[in-house]
Amino acid sequence: MDFRLNEEQQMLQDTVERLVRGEYSFEKRLAFSETELGFSADFWQQLSELGLTAVPFSEELGGFGGSGVEVQSVMTELGRGLCLEPYVQSIILGGGLIGQAGNDSQKDTWLAGIASGELKAAVGLQEPQSFYDLNNVETRAEKNGEGYALNGRKAVVISGHCADLIVVSARTSGDARDADGISLFALSPDTAGVERRAYPTIDGSRGCDITLNNVQVGADALLGEEGKAAGVIEYQAGRAIAAICAEAVGVMEMANELTLDYLKQRKQFGVPIGRFQVLQHRMVDMMSELEQARSMAILAASVADSEPSDERRRVLAAAKNVIGRAGQFISEAGIQSHGGIGMTWEYNFAHYAKRLIAINHQLGDDDYHLEQYATLSVSYTHLTLPTSDLV
Repeated sequence: MDFRLNEEQQMLQDTVERLVRGEYSFEKRLAFSETELGFSADFWQQLSELGLTAVPFSEELGGFGGSGVEVQSVMTELGRGLCLEPYVQSIILGGGLIGQAGNDSQKDTWLAGIASGELKAAVGLQEPQSFYDLNNVETRAEKNGEGYALNGRKAVVISGHCADLIVVSARTSGDARDADGISLFALSPDTAGVERRAYPTIDGSRGCDITLNNVQVGADALLGEEGKAAGVIEYQAGRAIAAICAEAVGVMEMANELTLDYLKQRKQFGVPIGRFQVLQHRMVDMMSELEQARSMAILAASVADSEPSDERRRVLAAAKNVIGRAGQFISEAGIQSHGGIGMTWEYNFAHYAKRLIAINHQLGDDDYHLEQYATLSVSYTHLTLPTSDLV
């Protein structure tokens, strides 16, 4: 199989690369992370103007009609710049959930705005007790006349503090860990009873906890069929996993480049420390982990938009496990190679390391996905990859 990008895909990646290189210096990123918004509104607008927020959406919505491969091209470059904008949360997860579960009226109301970047969506799927199990939902939605009353708490909703629309999972029936009985609701953050508590995260972005206190929503807030949202959530979480795997590759590329550059410049005993064999071996190990992660990210992107199946689940779990472990190794080995400066706030490598650690814990860490991989019965050797998106 030829894994090279076609001409359009390469142009897309080059566009994002030029934008990030020109507009997202490390110093600017530090300033963006300290604002109340937590990212750059101007950069988000530039993503919108270039059509990058519309990449995964259909052409009817003004989108690119892109697949996981096109999303990979965008996310890898955003990862290289450590971009803080909520691309995965709003475009991939928010837009994906509404696009798959929403009715025609809901799609008309929200998707065009999300695709254009004018409407920022946030997604609350995890709760304090959930760990990584998206079926572990204690938030309740009880029928109340023609609508629903929502009560519960959502944890670590990235960029939820500035979202124009919040999509949350809530249980309309069943016990806390049941797959059946989970529903999706889209609501305005200004709805009475919605409380948001924002805070900075370890990787420089901003998250928030959302508390729902007897939040009254109409029947039109329900996305899809009542109690049947678990499959939709799992599928869109898989697309998000493929996207953050691609982002992780971009982060690892930059982490390795920074480490190699440091080994060439830093001198000890009158010679660059890169001349020492133990550091050369460590650098080779870091590059090997990157190439293995890159291969798995390509594999994940290839199946991200395929039909739901155990084969797809297995590939995505394997990719997240391998990339999580690779990110952990590159972070630790890079810090060891740099020494103390690799941990300082003023030096950019530390921020790449933090982002890699955070990515490992998004939507399940390496141990969690190793367990998921082990429980799936379909043999990996029987996987048939879609080739239509690759040259």
